[in-house]
Amino acid sequence: MSTIHILGIDLGKHCFHAVGNNHTGKDVIRRKFSRSQLLRFLSVLEPTIIAFEAGGGAHWLARKCEAYGHRVRLIPPQYVKPYIKGNKNDFIDAAAIAEAASRPSMRFVSAKSEEAQVIAAIHRVRDGYIKERTACMSRIGAILLEFGLSFPKGHVKMKALFQWLAEQDIKLPQSLMAELLSIHEHYKYLNEQVSTQDRKLKAITENNENAELLKSIPGIGDLTATLCVANISSPSNFGGGREMAAWLGLVPRQYSTGGKSKLLGMSKRGNKHLRALFIHGARSVLSRIETTGKVFGDWLVNLRATKPFNVVVVALANKLARIAWAVLYHRQAFRAV
Repeated sequence: MSTIHILGIDLGKHCFHAVGNNHTGKDVIRRKFSRSQLLRFLSVLEPTIIAFEAGGGAHWLARKCEAYGHRVRLIPPQYVKPYIKGNKNDFIDAAAIAEAASRPSMRFVSAKSEEAQVIAAIHRVRDGYIKERTACMSRIGAILLEFGLSFPKGHVKMKALFQWLAEQDIKLPQSLMAELLSIHEHYKYLNEQVSTQDRKLKAITENNENAELLKSIPGIGDLTATLCVANISSPSNFGGGREMAAWLGLVPRQYSTGGKSKLLGMSKRGNKHLRALFIHGARSVLSRIETTGKVFGDWLVNLRATKPFNVVVVALANKLARIAWAVLYHRQAFRAV
């Protein structure tokens, strides 16, 4: 077999399609593997460049490849699409991945550590509980509306559901009250599960130096700090805070042609959940602009006086992301100048 310079792998649940190119870009291998077969093949393959898309299971496989001595190149799926030739199939996808990985200007994703993936999993489970809890609250409200009761929004009222029902003039059937009791018990269970996940994230923050440093930034708490640790493998992956803010989608979209630049709304690229947390952090700072917001000086006060609220929120979220990069890169807590 000729020497493989880059091996492109199209990942799947059970089947993995691999295309290997030599230094001239010519195919020297084209094979389909099961998961166990792929691991055996990689374990005996001479150290080379292994490329695949940064999708499900990619970070686990990246750690395996690095343990075998290979160099891993994880590529965002949207950057592979332009290299797909002809009709789509798994071998064509693998060939496109290998070609994309050979481009000198290609952008790659760093492999996550096992700890980072665990933190991300805790966040994902927490998000699932919150969505289920919201659906549970909506279900209770919809049932009551069918019986002529408009239930107020919010967790305070939901926790006191039966006290609120007792204050109403409408008498509900006992069988319906039994249904509401069952749903409300599920709501309380979900509340407990969300609290449990919050405690896990707080414990991680207390034992992680980077997370503790990030919490020194106004507007950043346990959620944002731990998700930053989970998703930002190394601050050196970015050329600066500006690049990190762009990666999070906290910059304007650009449409420029004929020498004319046009800036549009927020690009909303990158990690949606992390971007949302930075925006929530900015909102919390703006809600206490006289106290917490004082560290940003006249810049924030003047911006709030001259720009719409949502524009100020995104601008402050952008600044928080840049500060977060600086804190991680220099490994120093935030200090107001």
